[in-house]
Amino acid sequence: MAELAALEDPRIRAVNERHGDDHGVNLTRLRAVAKRLKTQQDLARDLWATDDTAARLLALLICRPKAYDRDELDAMLRGARTPKVQDWLIGYVVKKSPHAEELRAAWFADPDPVVASAGWALTTERVAKKPAGLDLPGLLDTIEAEMKDAPDRLQWAMNHCLAQIGIEHPEHRARALAIGERLEVLKDYPTSPGCTSPYAPVWINEMVRRSTPSTTR
Repeated sequence: MAELAALEDPRIRAVNERHGDDHGVNLTRLRAVAKRLKTQQDLARDLWATDDTAARLLALLICRPKAYDRDELDAMLRGARTPKVQDWLIGYVVKKSPHAEELRAAWFADPDPVVASAGWALTTERVAKKPAGLDLPGLLDTIEAEMKDAPDRLQWAMNHCLAQIGIEHPEHRARALAIGERLEVLKDYPTSPGCTSPYAPVWINEMVRRSTPSTTR
């Protein structure tokens, strides 16, 4: 904890706080600490228990994902209230867990929009990699009906799912584009030069363009 405190940078904290995160540690330096520590499950649990965001991010880098049972992961997700901790928990731990699908289904239908956003994130992963068994038209129905007025983090997760359906599934692309154009969610989101806008129609068209072989010689 002392080492993490020494890595604190007020300028980084100020930037992170604008995005809802409450730490000031450069993530490259945090990853260097994790690389030195290697996998240490007991230490990971101790770090998570501190409730400190930087410590929890480090915990997620050094833990053993399959060591957590279903209820432990559920409790961790419900206690992970900052975006970066939630994103890393899902991406680095839950996705590698044998409980991922069970948790996806449970979180997807949760009344807490932050928890539901985790269910949508895991659903988006399946849309891209394991779509068999998913009701893609049903997902589009839900997105069309609920995304416009959803809380920010849930809206972001639903928008990502919409874009992924349009990118990965040509048979649903026209509808995904039409939903995005009608709802205009994130249409005016500030995007840095060289980055792709999260506005679904732009996102879908750009990713499809990149994946389409050029016919020019």
